[in-house]
Amino acid sequence: MFLAIEAFSILLPLALILVLSKLLSILAKKIGLPQVIGLLMTGVILGLIAMIPLPDGLKEYAIFNDDAMDGIKFIAEIGVILIMFSAGIETDLKQIKKTGASALVITILGVIVPLGLGFLASLILPPTENMTKTIFRNLFYGVILTATSVSVTIAALKELGKLNTKIGTAIVSAAILDDIIGVIILSIIISLDKAMTVGDAGNVGFEIGMVILKTVLFFVFAIGVGILFRILFKRLSQKYDHHRRIPIFAIAIAFFYSYAAEKWFGIADITGAFFAGLVLSGLKDANYIERRTDITSYLLFTPVFFAKVGLTSIASFSTGGGITLNFLLFGVVFIFAGILGKVVGCGAGAKICKYSMKDSFRCGIGMMCRAEVCLICAQKGIDNNIISASIQPFILVLILLTSFITPVLLKLSYKHDNNDNNLFTEPEEQVVVNQGPSLDQ
Repeated sequence: MFLAIEAFSILLPLALILVLSKLLSILAKKIGLPQVIGLLMTGVILGLIAMIPLPDGLKEYAIFNDDAMDGIKFIAEIGVILIMFSAGIETDLKQIKKTGASALVITILGVIVPLGLGFLASLILPPTENMTKTIFRNLFYGVILTATSVSVTIAALKELGKLNTKIGTAIVSAAILDDIIGVIILSIIISLDKAMTVGDAGNVGFEIGMVILKTVLFFVFAIGVGILFRILFKRLSQKYDHHRRIPIFAIAIAFFYSYAAEKWFGIADITGAFFAGLVLSGLKDANYIERRTDITSYLLFTPVFFAKVGLTSIASFSTGGGITLNFLLFGVVFIFAGILGKVVGCGAGAKICKYSMKDSFRCGIGMMCRAEVCLICAQKGIDNNIISASIQPFILVLILLTSFITPVLLKLSYKHDNNDNNLFTEPEEQVVVNQGPSLDQ
């Protein structure tokens, strides 16, 4: 599809996206917001501009025409792969050991409760053509709410000097597990929906069994091949320390895993990319690979992905996009379900693990932030015709709301509490959290 378009038609849209993304991301940082908000607003602003009607004689000069949008979609899909690969490679599995079982309990409840509330919220929507499709649709809306992005939380905790406290470490560890579990659930639901679509819908048990088998086989494949890749990269690091061929090979592995996951195992390509990152995490050159990958991604692919989300969100309004009064009601309930799901689920998990009431509340607040993984999950559901594209504006609102209120509530929770002791007192033992690339560089 990409090769069939007129290549020059995408050049001006790309220029606008890159310039506006940079300016708005810098502005977002200056006013204390995540820079991803600036990237999203780029798409919203350009989408509003694209809505301006042109006279018949000038329609051929529309900037965001069908060819341009096809090209943007292609580049955005590469951006998703690179974002998820980066998320995987910056995942520090050793971090989880520092909080033990408590991180797992917080994560499980932090996944189940939002998923359940999202499912219940989607009952507002009318059923689809068959019950199985309706169930998958409703489950997918719940899956979107399981994703967590703690970059805002980390920044707030650092500012307060509380990142290395026991609850601060628990939040970071739970967020790591949260992404892993969320991506796995997403892949299973997409695979089941595909199986139900092309297979015998009456033989649900067989289809579910095949999906589970393929999922297990993918993990066996990912781990088995991953061991070989780790050995290879250890040798490469010894011979070519910090050489640019290493991140080039790493990105190639991300693309290979993504292809294998989707083509051979019926698993979402983003799951393959994420696990490719996990395979390389913890290696000597992991930080170097991540930094180089992020530079590549943030120069073009990532801004285009976020801009595309904003553009399609506005397009869903301008074309009707299914945003009926019924869907509007669902969207509002969906936002509240997203906020309450994490606060209640993760907060309850922390309380079960014998954290104080204040720390349990902080855990719930710290885990409710959403960003890129949430958007990526939603986009995969839209691309696979499981959910409506009309959900995107409400996800944007959810991201904006949680990005605003998370640091405010965290600061308020610590306002009269200055007695928390750091979990790690020695400088060399402090938890180092990678927050990804800085967009102002």
